[in-house]
Amino acid sequence: MSRGRRAARPGGRRTLAGRFDRIEAEQGGLDLLVNDVWGGDHLTTWDRPLWEQDLSAGLTLLHRAVDTHIITSHHALPLMVARRRGLVIEITDGTERMVDELLNGYRGSFFYDLAKQTVIRLARNQAAELREHNVAALALTPGFLRSEAMLDHFGVTEDDWRDAVVKDRHFGASETPAYIGRAVVALAADPDVMSKSGGSYSTGELAKEYGFTDTDGTRPDFAEYYRDFLARSEQGPPTA
Repeated sequence: MSRGRRAARPGGRRTLAGRFDRIEAEQGGLDLLVNDVWGGDHLTTWDRPLWEQDLSAGLTLLHRAVDTHIITSHHALPLMVARRRGLVIEITDGTERMVDELLNGYRGSFFYDLAKQTVIRLARNQAAELREHNVAALALTPGFLRSEAMLDHFGVTEDDWRDAVVKDRHFGASETPAYIGRAVVALAADPDVMSKSGGSYSTGELAKEYGFTDTDGTRPDFAEYYRDFLARSEQGPPTA
């Protein structure tokens, strides 16, 4: 995250530009860019409307989560355009369909939702401009990510993570960071990835399409899980 913060400053931008110059000199170009800078967890306020939130914190969140992606792409895309190939993946939280269907179109926090939705738009806008150059851009979301931060939050490790299900039942449908990494690999290896350019996709749906699994051999699909959970909730408890 600190690299993303430096990249957003004038001196940091020069450093970032220098890094891409080095990539071009040493590798001859760039095939894959994964824009995943975030750093906004501690800046996110839940369950309060915009007018009750800390404006400075919210704008800082947007700066870290959106500006950094734009700055990085600004320097990276010429390396792809020059060779007429490449893939840009913007990491977000929830596809447009998932958010509309399962969350009534809103992620529950003004600045958080704005940042994550804007990242999807960044992918779409880049896709529109890159299409004629045969470079793809898309948005990718994990499901319930079993990150180090979440493991720490629940007081568990990767070895005993299932113990946290008693605190949050949905954690049972979580996935490791390796899962989204495997999704990236599958997309990068797809010769027809241009057909996905401009869209937003989840690890669960891509696992079904490409056949990869999480580290334990399962294929978590949090959207499918949560859709079933909501359906069961609407039905109510079974009658005797």
